[in-house]
Amino acid sequence: MISVVTGGCGFIGSHIVDKLIALGHQVRVIDDLSAQENEEFYYNEKAAYWKKDISKDDCNDIFVGADYVFHLAARSRIQPTIGSPNSCFEVNVVGTQRVLEWSRINSIKRVVYSGTSSLYGKQNTIPFNPNMPTDCLNPYSMSKWMGEQICKLYNQLYDVPSIVLRYFNVYGPREPLKGNYAPVIGLFKRRKKEDLPATIVSPGTQRRDFTYIDDVVNANILAMKSSITDIPYNIYNVGTGKNYSMFEIVDMIYGKNDNNEWPNCTFEILPPRPAEVKETLADIESTTRDLGWSPVFELEDMINSY
Repeated sequence: MISVVTGGCGFIGSHIVDKLIALGHQVRVIDDLSAQENEEFYYNEKAAYWKKDISKDDCNDIFVGADYVFHLAARSRIQPTIGSPNSCFEVNVVGTQRVLEWSRINSIKRVVYSGTSSLYGKQNTIPFNPNMPTDCLNPYSMSKWMGEQICKLYNQLYDVPSIVLRYFNVYGPREPLKGNYAPVIGLFKRRKKEDLPATIVSPGTQRRDFTYIDDVVNANILAMKSSITDIPYNIYNVGTGKNYSMFEIVDMIYGKNDNNEWPNCTFEILPPRPAEVKETLADIESTTRDLGWSPVFELEDMINSY
């Protein structure tokens, strides 16, 4: 089998590349190496790599003869896209359309699209179900939702099979660490290593559903293997169905003293951010039913394991 992975040098993409190689696939990776939040990019010596921008460069030749496409290339942080929406829409919308077009031209068997749980917004009550209306609060979530719609269009109009996986707060080895907008677990772990307090965005009681990277990779593999006849196109949540507050994350990473109290230097509170929700929680019933996927890893067991 031959698989194309866009964004395959980043956090999630590189883990998918490694898994596909382990499964015996020939893997072709497209990445423009532009993600500023990554301290480094990751390579597998058995994969082939192209440094290209999917929104500008012609990548069709890379898709010739391929069986599966895993589309992860994106502008992927919420806050930076608020100040720079143009590149967000160019890559996440135009780039996605180009990936689907190359997939159509080359009769790809299945496209697996990496989506986001951030598009559930504030109007929906937890747990979030894929059938709920979207409530996009920022350019990132809007652009990723538009990418889903392109997948849907290409399935309905051109019979390109695709599955959308909406990720909930992925964490694990290789997670981005740079800057103030790195994913929260990586950010807290970096600051503890530097003997700095955790920077908690007010109020600190906001809760997130955290999903370990190996579970996310497994969801991608099961989506690839799913029946095209039974599931020509669908959307699935990839989360755990459990959530944790920022204070609970600080407790797991920094720990408390003998009096079950945080030292005064453990954290500092930052002003609230625009366009962020108070709570996320995944309804994964359909993911388990249709793809046979369920999370294996518990946050308490994994957060300090790497």
